[in-house]
Amino acid sequence: MAFKTPSKGMTRSKGLQTKKPLQVKSSFTVKPQSPLDQIKAQKKALQAATIRALEKAKREAAEQGVELSEWENEFIEGVTERVKTYGRAFADPDKGAMNGTLSLRQGMKLKEIRKKAQKGKDKDDAQ
Repeated sequence: MAFKTPSKGMTRSKGLQTKKPLQVKSSFTVKPQSPLDQIKAQKKALQAATIRALEKAKREAAEQGVELSEWENEFIEGVTERVKTYGRAFADPDKGAMNGTLSLRQGMKLKEIRKKAQKGKDKDDAQ
């Protein structure tokens, strides 16, 4: 059996009303950011993401019991410190993107460290 609608339809004799009209407070309005502020916010976000990636690589290696070499530990600490201090970890624009925080080789080394930690995880899973 199909649902039958009333032939008359559903109507309201009075429309919906509120007791007071809604007022918009000016404190809730947000000014749009200037392009310079947007660029600064993007740089801060990229720096924070880079620092999180470096710390995550170190934490994953420690959790998996993978021993990082002395050089790798110094690399992570040094790059983290430079990103916090200067906003990027390299000075020569030919070595990486102008708006990037890591050079191409630093990014590759970070990937190698994360792969090393992942291999330690894979060994634990196989056993």
